[in-house]
Amino acid sequence: MRPLILTLALIPLPLLADPPQPGPLLPDLGPTLTALQFEAYATGKTLSYAQGTQIWGTEQYLEGRRVLWQAVEEPCEYGIWYENHGAICFEYEANPDPSCWLFYQGPNGLIAQFQGGTGYLSEVAQSPEPLTCPGPMIGA
Repeated sequence: MRPLILTLALIPLPLLADPPQPGPLLPDLGPTLTALQFEAYATGKTLSYAQGTQIWGTEQYLEGRRVLWQAVEEPCEYGIWYENHGAICFEYEANPDPSCWLFYQGPNGLIAQFQGGTGYLSEVAQSPEPLTCPGPMIGA
């Protein structure tokens, strides 16, 4: 019995578990939005995004492809967005490393899939009002 336990201990853990089943996490939503389609949809709006039922954050889309982002319980930060090989990429003042997403028009608003990942966010609220930022920033 001891050699079996030692043998099992040497097998990498993922081999003992059932592998994840392949398949899309998103329904077929058609093509991704182009930069012009995304810009026409989002500019002048403040959109809130959630992952499942968990609110992720809110972003105000300003003229000139500028944004004001606020993750839940975090300070607001300004950034920009641009198109890169079909993805919409964001860079923020506090973190200039691009974060790129594929945007789709879903039945209830935008759906954003992190490029290179499997997770996605859904638009859950939309407002023409500016983002309200606590502290020295009071919105744009």
